[in-house]
Order: sequence, then structure tokens, then C-alpha cells
Amino acid sequence: MLRLSTPGHLRFGQAAEFTANYGGAEANVAVSVAQFGGSAAYVTRVPENDLADRALAELRGLRVDVDRVVRGGSRLGVYFLEHGASVRPTKVIYDRAHSSMAEAEPGHFDWDAIFQGARWFHWSGITPALSPGAAEACAQACAAARGRGLTVSFDLNYRAKLWSPAEAGRVLAPLMRHVDLCITSAEEARTIFGFDVPADAPDKDERAARALCAEFGFQQVALTARQSSSADETDWGATLFANGEAYPSRRLRVGIVDRLGAGDAFSGALLFSLMRGDEPPGAIEFAVAASALQHTIYGDYNLATLAEVEALVGGAGGGRVQR
Repeated sequence: MLRLSTPGHLRFGQAAEFTANYGGAEANVAVSVAQFGGSAAYVTRVPENDLADRALAELRGLRVDVDRVVRGGSRLGVYFLEHGASVRPTKVIYDRAHSSMAEAEPGHFDWDAIFQGARWFHWSGITPALSPGAAEACAQACAAARGRGLTVSFDLNYRAKLWSPAEAGRVLAPLMRHVDLCITSAEEARTIFGFDVPADAPDKDERAARALCAEFGFQQVALTARQSSSADETDWGATLFANGEAYPSRRLRVGIVDRLGAGDAFSGALLFSLMRGDEPPGAIEFAVAASALQHTIYGDYNLATLAEVEALVGGAGGGRVQR
């Protein structure tokens, strides 16, 4: 997608110009995996025009394989971003109707060819929210990935501006049988799938994870938990539920430069950590550290290095000048 942001903290009504960046949920995850040294390929549908060429060139420059991207349609999806400040929240306006991916159909993707040589497939709940065709393409991708024995991970990523909780639950629930690792939050799980987990329960994350595993048969569930008192700072942590046990991370207090893409940075780091063989306690700490660093980087893509993340996991931090 093309992201158009107001400069600084200007409101939409004040902006005479916008800063252009590129990003999107699954693309952000692929960049994170590739930046840490993993192998990542991105699959989507984009038009044959200069904006799409620029977006793909940027992904190539970040070591993401885009050879499987399908070309077609007439426009790249766009979203507009207004950065919040203090008590004013960040605001997003989507302009994705009739984009190439919103008009995607299952027949546009040859999943057998796309999954050649792959061992892991990750997708986001944002994609099926775009249109019935995109949702059907997701369903076919999940079935094909499962049929080839790939590990399948899924980030619920609910967006209220794209669809209702009832519609999201209706479309997503049947696809959960293909998923090994579900990434969400206790609040999202309650909203979309209707689990009766009280918001104020001290063990709400573990209870939500157990409910998800019982309902859908997930092997692992990762639940993020954000506590924010303003648009400028957040308290960030997560819990990984695996092998019948809950593994909570430490919580990090983070000043925010740009919070867009932080959840995707968490997903990408978690996937990378699990794929390299880290045990659950180490994997969740790595993912939380990576997403904390992403809060400090402008743009959707997490450009934190492997060394920086591992240093933060090891206790480094504080923002002191490195000389």
C-alpha cells in the first residue's frame, strides 16, 4: 500500500502536502523476517504502474522476494495517516476500494507454484476484509498451505473501518482450522470470536489463549497487550501460549515516534525467532523487543537490526548515545 502521512503532527485539515511511504501488514512482516536474516517472499496483487513499481523496488531493496507478486488491476491501495499527540489519537483514512488487491479473485493466484520451496505461510485478517474475492483467495491459500504441510500463522489484525465484528467472525472462523499460530489480543478474541473472557480478569490472556486453542485447535497463541495513556508513550508486552503453558514477556515502556507497523514487527520477529528454533520464552522476548524498537522508527517497516533487538532483549536500552 501507499501511505500518505501529514508532516509532523499536522491534522488532515491543516496539511498542504503529504509524505509518501509504503507498507502493509503482510509486507511489514516479510520485511522484518528479511531484515533479521531470514528468507521471506511477499505475495499480493498490484497494478502495472509506477507507484507499484516503486513499492516493489523498495521491498527488493529490503531483501524481500517479490517474484511471486501478481500484476493486474488499476490502482494501488492507499491510506492516509495523521499522527496523534498527547491525548489526541492517531487517525487513519483508508482508500482501498477498487484497488488491485480488493478486486483480486482466487483464480489470480497459482498457490501450488507460489508455495514451491516454502515452509511457512503468514496472513493477516486485513486481507479478507477487503472484499469477498480477497477473502476467497485467502481461504484457497490457507487450504493450499495446509495441504503442502506448511506452518500457517495468522494475525487477526481487526480493523473496524473495514468490516464489522460479526462479519469478521463469520468469514474468519472457518479458516482457523488451517492455522497453527494465532496472533491477536484478548480484546480482539473476545470481540471477533465471542469468547467470554472478562476484560478485567488478571489471567485474561491465558484464559483467552486456552479458549482459542480449545475452539480452533491452534498449536500456539500469541497475545499482545498494550497500555497507553497518550499517543506519545505506550507500555508494551505479550504472552505466548505453547505446549499448554503461558510464557509472558517483560513489559517495556516505549516513547512513540510512529506506532504504525508495531504489531507487524511483533509478528515478523516472532516468526523469525520460532523459525530459527528459539524456545517460547526467548521467542516472546525477542518479538516484544523488536516491536518496541519499531515504535521508535518512522514508517511501516521495522528497520531495527538483529543485533539491536538482541541487545534490548539482553537488557540494553535507555537511548544513550553509542560512540
